[in-house]
Amino acid sequence: MGVRKRKTAEESKASKKSLYYAKLNDVPTSPRKMRLVADMIRGVEVRKALGMLKFSTKEAAGRMEKLLRSAIANWEHKTEQKAENGNLIVSAVYVDSGKTLKRLRPAPQGRGYRIRKRSNHVTICVDSVNNNDTKN
Repeated sequence: MGVRKRKTAEESKASKKSLYYAKLNDVPTSPRKMRLVADMIRGVEVRKALGMLKFSTKEAAGRMEKLLRSAIANWEHKTEQKAENGNLIVSAVYVDSGKTLKRLRPAPQGRGYRIRKRSNHVTICVDSVNNNDTKN
Protein backbone atom coordinates (compact mmCIF):
# COMPACT_ATOMS: atom_id res chain seq x y z
CA MET A 1 0.00 0.00 0.00
CA GLY A 2 1.32 3.41 -0.95
CA VAL A 3 2.00 6.18 1.53
CA ARG A 4 -0.78 8.40 0.24
CA LYS A 5 -3.34 5.60 0.32
CA ARG A 6 -2.30 4.53 3.82
CA LYS A 7 -2.53 8.13 5.04
CA THR A 8 -6.08 8.60 3.73
CA ALA A 9 -7.10 5.20 5.16
CA GLU A 10 -5.79 6.21 8.59
CA GLU A 11 -7.59 9.57 8.39
CA SER A 12 -10.91 7.94 7.52
CA LYS A 13 -10.42 5.40 10.31
CA ALA A 14 -9.72 8.18 12.81
CA SER A 15 -12.79 10.14 11.70
CA LYS A 16 -15.01 7.05 12.14
CA LYS A 17 -13.92 6.76 15.78
CA SER A 18 -15.85 9.94 16.58
CA LEU A 19 -18.98 8.65 14.82
CA TYR A 20 -21.57 6.60 16.66
CA TYR A 21 -23.47 4.43 14.21
CA ALA A 22 -24.99 1.03 13.54
CA LYS A 23 -25.27 -0.69 10.20
CA LEU A 24 -27.63 -3.36 8.89
CA ASN A 25 -26.88 -5.03 5.57
CA ASP A 26 -29.09 -7.00 3.18
CA VAL A 27 -32.47 -6.17 4.71
CA PRO A 28 -35.10 -7.98 2.57
CA THR A 29 -37.25 -4.88 2.12
CA SER A 30 -37.28 -2.53 -0.82
CA PRO A 31 -35.25 0.65 -0.28
CA ARG A 32 -38.29 2.79 -1.11
CA LYS A 33 -40.30 1.30 1.77
CA MET A 34 -37.37 1.62 4.17
CA ARG A 35 -36.78 5.28 3.20
CA LEU A 36 -40.34 6.13 4.26
CA VAL A 37 -39.49 4.97 7.79
CA ALA A 38 -36.03 6.58 7.70
CA ASP A 39 -37.48 9.98 6.77
CA MET A 40 -39.82 9.70 9.75
CA ILE A 41 -37.01 9.61 12.34
CA ARG A 42 -34.21 11.65 10.74
CA GLY A 43 -33.18 14.56 13.01
CA VAL A 44 -35.52 13.53 15.85
CA GLU A 45 -34.60 13.03 19.50
CA VAL A 46 -33.86 9.34 20.17
CA ARG A 47 -36.60 8.58 22.73
CA LYS A 48 -39.22 10.17 20.49
CA ALA A 49 -37.90 8.23 17.48
CA LEU A 50 -38.12 4.94 19.40
CA GLY A 51 -41.74 5.70 20.27
CA MET A 52 -42.55 6.55 16.66
CA LEU A 53 -40.98 3.31 15.43
CA LYS A 54 -42.63 1.18 18.10
CA PHE A 55 -46.15 2.30 17.19
CA SER A 56 -45.66 2.49 13.43
CA THR A 57 -47.66 0.03 11.35
CA LYS A 58 -44.92 -0.37 8.74
CA GLU A 59 -43.03 -3.67 8.68
CA ALA A 60 -39.69 -1.90 8.19
CA ALA A 61 -40.15 0.02 11.46
CA GLY A 62 -39.40 -3.08 13.55
CA ARG A 63 -36.01 -3.57 11.94
CA MET A 64 -35.26 0.15 12.15
CA GLU A 65 -36.13 0.19 15.87
CA LYS A 66 -33.74 -2.67 16.58
CA LEU A 67 -31.00 -0.93 14.60
CA LEU A 68 -31.58 2.35 16.46
CA ARG A 69 -31.26 0.54 19.80
CA SER A 70 -27.96 -0.89 18.57
CA ALA A 71 -26.70 2.59 17.61
CA ILE A 72 -27.66 3.89 21.06
CA ALA A 73 -25.77 1.02 22.69
CA ASN A 74 -22.73 1.81 20.53
CA TRP A 75 -22.87 5.46 21.67
CA GLU A 76 -23.13 4.40 25.32
CA HIS A 77 -20.19 2.02 24.94
CA LYS A 78 -17.90 4.54 23.24
CA THR A 79 -18.72 7.55 25.43
CA GLU A 80 -19.28 5.59 28.69
CA GLN A 81 -22.41 7.66 29.41
CA LYS A 82 -26.09 6.75 29.67
CA ALA A 83 -28.57 7.74 26.99
CA GLU A 84 -31.39 8.53 29.46
CA ASN A 85 -30.22 12.14 29.73
CA GLY A 86 -32.27 12.99 26.64
CA ASN A 87 -29.45 14.65 24.74
CA LEU A 88 -29.21 12.15 21.85
CA ILE A 89 -30.61 12.73 18.38
CA VAL A 90 -30.68 10.69 15.19
CA SER A 91 -28.20 12.74 13.20
CA ALA A 92 -28.28 10.77 9.95
CA VAL A 93 -30.02 7.80 8.37
CA TYR A 94 -28.80 6.32 5.10
CA VAL A 95 -30.71 3.74 3.06
CA ASP A 96 -28.76 2.33 0.13
CA SER A 97 -29.96 -0.33 -2.27
CA GLY A 98 -28.48 -3.78 -1.86
CA LYS A 99 -28.48 -6.80 -4.10
CA THR A 100 -31.58 -7.69 -6.10
CA LEU A 101 -32.75 -11.28 -6.51
CA LYS A 102 -34.24 -11.82 -9.94
CA ARG A 103 -37.01 -14.39 -10.24
CA LEU A 104 -39.43 -15.38 -13.01
CA ARG A 105 -43.17 -15.75 -12.67
CA PRO A 106 -45.10 -17.74 -15.29
CA ALA A 107 -47.26 -15.57 -17.51
CA PRO A 108 -49.83 -16.31 -20.23
CA GLN A 109 -48.84 -17.61 -23.66
CA GLY A 110 -45.53 -19.07 -22.50
CA ARG A 111 -44.07 -15.80 -21.31
CA GLY A 112 -42.31 -15.11 -18.05
CA TYR A 113 -42.60 -11.92 -16.01
CA ARG A 114 -39.56 -10.85 -14.06
CA ILE A 115 -39.89 -10.33 -10.32
CA ARG A 116 -37.24 -8.21 -8.61
CA LYS A 117 -36.86 -8.94 -4.90
CA ARG A 118 -34.96 -5.92 -3.64
CA SER A 119 -32.88 -5.53 -0.51
CA ASN A 120 -31.14 -2.59 1.14
CA HIS A 121 -28.42 -1.48 3.53
CA VAL A 122 -29.32 0.85 6.41
CA THR A 123 -26.94 3.02 8.46
CA ILE A 124 -28.10 5.05 11.49
CA CYS A 125 -25.86 7.69 13.10
CA VAL A 126 -26.65 9.12 16.53
CA ASP A 127 -24.99 12.08 18.18
CA SER A 128 -25.44 14.22 21.26
CA VAL A 129 -27.24 17.53 20.86
CA ASN A 130 -24.44 19.74 22.21
CA ASN A 131 -21.84 17.93 20.08
CA ASN A 132 -24.03 18.35 16.99
CA ASP A 133 -24.49 22.11 17.62
CA THR A 134 -20.75 22.76 17.78
CA LYS A 135 -20.22 21.14 14.37
CA ASN A 136 -22.83 23.32 12.60
